[in-house]
Amino acid sequence: MLTKVFIALVALSFAAPAAAETETERAVTSLYERFVAAQNARDTKAVRALMWDSPSFVWISDGKAFWGADRMIERMSAFQRSDVWEVKPDRERARVVEVSPVSAVLYQPLKLTLGSRADPQRIAFLVNVLCVRTPDGWRVGALYTTEENPN
Repeated sequence: MLTKVFIALVALSFAAPAAAETETERAVTSLYERFVAAQNARDTKAVRALMWDSPSFVWISDGKAFWGADRMIERMSAFQRSDVWEVKPDRERARVVEVSPVSAVLYQPLKLTLGSRADPQRIAFLVNVLCVRTPDGWRVGALYTTEENPN
């Protein structure tokens, strides 16, 4: 009898709903969704508006640090001159880690497609996004990008 009860409890535990998202998780996820939509629309003004307006903003890309949101926009704009530019986040693998009441890190695997229409590059990236809560709402405070190792 105890075995049947145990099996029933285990089965019910798998049927239980996942833990509800916290307010921070919802806010950070929403921020990133808007950030990606603006990038895919090649709307650098909208991208810039979602970034932390601080000289401490940093984007680590290709092993280099780009300090300040305007430097990031400058670099991103160069990439977006390609015929093809599309960011596709893997939402299933994304994770939000709340660091403090005013900061959180979003771990976001994604695929970036860019280049010519005839021969676009498809690159898998792992991105860590530091999000900061400002008086104007959550903003992207830093981006740390690296190519995903498939092994």
